[in-house]
Order: sequence, then structure tokens, then C-alpha cells
Amino acid sequence: MFEGLRDKLSGAFKILSGKGKISEKNIEEAIQIVKTSLLAADVNYKVVKEFVENVKKRALGEEVLKSLTPDQMFIKIIRDEMITLLGEKEPFKLIHMPAYVMMVGLQGTGKTTSAAKIANYLKRQGKHPILVAADTYRPAAIDQLETLGKKIGVPVIAGDRNNAIKIVEEAMKAVKDSGYDVVILDTAGRLHIDDEMMKELERIKELVNPDEILLTVDAMAGQDAVNSGKVFNDRLGVTGFVVTKLDGDSRGGVILTIRHITGKPIKFVGVGEKIDDFDEFYPDRMANRILGLGDVLSLIDKVEKELDQEKMQKMGEKFIKAEFTLEDFKEQIKEIKKLGMDKILEALPGAPQIDINTSEKELKRVEAIINSMTPQERNNPDIINASRKKRIALGSGTTVQDINKLLKSYEEMKKLMKMFKKGKVPFALRGLKF
Repeated sequence: MFEGLRDKLSGAFKILSGKGKISEKNIEEAIQIVKTSLLAADVNYKVVKEFVENVKKRALGEEVLKSLTPDQMFIKIIRDEMITLLGEKEPFKLIHMPAYVMMVGLQGTGKTTSAAKIANYLKRQGKHPILVAADTYRPAAIDQLETLGKKIGVPVIAGDRNNAIKIVEEAMKAVKDSGYDVVILDTAGRLHIDDEMMKELERIKELVNPDEILLTVDAMAGQDAVNSGKVFNDRLGVTGFVVTKLDGDSRGGVILTIRHITGKPIKFVGVGEKIDDFDEFYPDRMANRILGLGDVLSLIDKVEKELDQEKMQKMGEKFIKAEFTLEDFKEQIKEIKKLGMDKILEALPGAPQIDINTSEKELKRVEAIINSMTPQERNNPDIINASRKKRIALGSGTTVQDINKLLKSYEEMKKLMKMFKKGKVPFALRGLKF
């Protein structure tokens, strides 16, 4: 995500890095790189101009020129201005009972999938959502929503499957006094904006008086997405955006432009194809990700949401007591695979730039090695001699060197655990909770 923009911005930071004293010339050079980086990322020219002027005003002041760490101060200014550009976080507002949420957007932006993702998000929060399939123009849109509804355990109202207005009217009758507290309408998406489409959406808005009108925009569409966002907002008065496909080759333009152009907030971001690859939008966290400063808070949210907390607690206790076995190590690998190595590395500040595919293969290799061991060997690796290593290597399709590498890593982990047990915690790890 934002790899190209992040790499270009790092060039600006390097100009000031390690300099005890900097000049206006250094600052000007760094700011010029920031400007070209943002333009290359398809950020609106007027937005870039205003952003750069604000950065320049602060950077050429005493704040940076007299700082002992000018590079860090410059990064802080860029981060602060980026957060201002992204706007404040605004909550998902559901006031009425039931509350109506209209999902609008062009075809191909991930609108139908986003409707199901929001239903899943609300269900996790203890709400009782229901989906309404009111997109009667795109072939298979209703079938897609019904399939997604079954997957997450949320009912879908499809009515006669032909007339969007009638489907919505039937849904309104069906949900009245039904116990469902949020009604999510998947409305028609077209390949381009047309007056007929907008009139239908305006009629639905008039019928349901929605608490939220969320427009899905494709992060990879660049300024086209921003332009369509402006048109939808002018006609419907959208309350926020769902930016999708951030896991793709997104240059960053939509994220950094749409709030400034429309005045409306981004409320959710889609970061993958899975139903759980969906996050609330936090401007400060997004700025950190764009600048390569990590997003540990989102990683923690993901860990709490997706991993078996009871299992993780038991693992932590074993770690502290230095009772961590290779069987436990295998369980940890399973948990890491659930999160995805790419998601973990992206969230960690200063994480090494490594080949994700290679890392995933390494995890699979370690898992295969441990699976080829007997229960006795997993719980007591000390008994693994030369002949056992050959058998394990043959069974896992690896080499004896791979076995030795794994056992060495395990021994290093055991040493670390003993230090924890004795209270000799390495300085770099103090304050961390396990």
C-alpha cells in the first residue's frame, strides 16, 4: 500500500537526515521532492499546492532550522499536515430505529462487497443488520449480495428483483417492528453517472431518510474517483466515503484528496477481498502508513479481532514460564498465517523490506518440519540426533541444514525466555507486555 509514494518521500527525508545543521536550500530541495512525489501519486494539484505551502511555512521557520533533529522534525511536519489533509475521524452515525444506510457508487468500486462488510462490522458490534438488494441493473448483483449475506449470517431482502423502488418499499414494511436495527441498501451502480441513476437514488433517499449515505470509491481510480465523488455529493449529499482496493497498487491520490475536495470524511477502508479486510478510517494511522511509520494500533485491533485470545494468553504464560515447545511454535505460526505476513510487516514501523512470498514460504517450511517430527521430538527437541534430522528432512521435503536452522532459532528463543523468567529483561524489550 502506497509503496511508491512512501519510497519517494523517503528521498526527501534523506536530504535532511544526519545533518546537525541545515539550510533553507536543503529544506527547499526536500520540499520540491515532496511536491513531485504527491503529484506522481495523483493527488489533486490544488491540494498539493496548499499542502506544500503549509509545509514550507513551518519548515522554514525556527521549528526545523534550529532543531537538533531536523529530519525528524520535518517528518513530523509532513505527518501533521497530512493528518490535517485527511481530516478528523468522524463516527458512523446511526440515529433512527431502524437506521438506514445507503450504499452508492459506480460499478466496479466494490459497493456490494462493502455493503456486506459493513453488515459484518455492525454484527460484530452487537447490532442486528439486514441487507436490501436494490441494485437491479448489474447482472448477478442480487445473487452476489445473497451469497455474501449467507456467508456472514445476515438476511437479504430482494423483493421482486426487478424494481428498486418497490424492493425498498417492501423492505421498509418488512423491517418495521422486526428487531432489525440497521438496514443497509445496496443501490444501483452504473459504469458512469447518468441522470436516470441519480433520480432513482434521490427517490430512495426521500423514501428512507438515511442516517448515512456512503459512497464507495476505488483507490486505484485516482482523480476519476474524486470527480465522481464530487458529483454524487452534489446530488445526494453523501455523509462519507468507503475507499476500496487499498491492498492494490494504490498511489494515494484518492485518500489524500477526496476529503479536501468534497468536505466529507472517509469512514471505512477496504484493504483486501476477505470479508474481514475492512477497517474504520483513522487519519493519523493512515498518515503513519503512507510515511512508512507503521500502524501498530490497527495491527493490535486485527490481532484482538482475528486471533484466539484464550490460546494467545496460554502461549504468553508458557513463554514467561519458559515452557514453550516446538508444538507451541507451530501453533504460533498458524496464528501468524491468519493475520498475513504482509499485514504484520506493513504495520510495524521500520520493518525490513523483505520478499513477502519468501517469508510465507519460510513459515510453511518451518510448519512442515515440525509436522514431520514425532510428538516426543516436538516436546523435547534435545533428543533430535543426526539420524532423526535425516528422517525429518526427508518427511518434510527440506534439508538437514533447514532443521539445524530451526533448532538454533528455537534455542535462542529458549535463552530469551530464561532471561524473562529470571527478570533479566533485555533493555529493548522493557515495557512490553506478553
